[in-house]
Amino acid sequence: MPNIANLDFEPLSVKGDNYLQWALDIEISLGAKGLEECIVEGNESSKKDNAKALMMIRHHIEESLKAQYLTVSNPYELWKELKSRYNHQKTVILPEAMYEWTHLRIQDFKSVNEYNSALFRIVSKMRLCGEKITDKQLLEKTYQTMSSSNMLLQQQYRQKGFQDLQCSHSLPIAC
Repeated sequence: MPNIANLDFEPLSVKGDNYLQWALDIEISLGAKGLEECIVEGNESSKKDNAKALMMIRHHIEESLKAQYLTVSNPYELWKELKSRYNHQKTVILPEAMYEWTHLRIQDFKSVNEYNSALFRIVSKMRLCGEKITDKQLLEKTYQTMSSSNMLLQQQYRQKGFQDLQCSHSLPIAC
């Protein structure tokens, strides 16, 4: 039975389909503990810090991966091997996210909240893959996908520009 007790986040799966999120979570966790240098080439971290970083990484990978990398005793080497094995996920995830972005339409959702949820899920995937998505692009995407019956609302939103709204990372229609 896998040891899932006390996990801070989902462990890296053997398939690697969660690699990008996992890598970000590991980097953040190591950074919070002052161990981020342990996964950098040529690091001069202490043996104690390296051991802590290695424990954290190994704790957050599935059991079968632990067995495969059992003999790797340097956190940077383990990090590098996992990256080499799974970093190709960007080439899988980005085209899928771009397709979803292209075909996303507000009228396909029952509520603005559902639309926003789908929009930000897609944008998160794109950002994980290194794409830059601005607030302006988010607004424009929403305007473009509004049905023709909402043309007046679309024009009002564009004219207003929403400079005075204090909503961070959400669309004005959701505020």
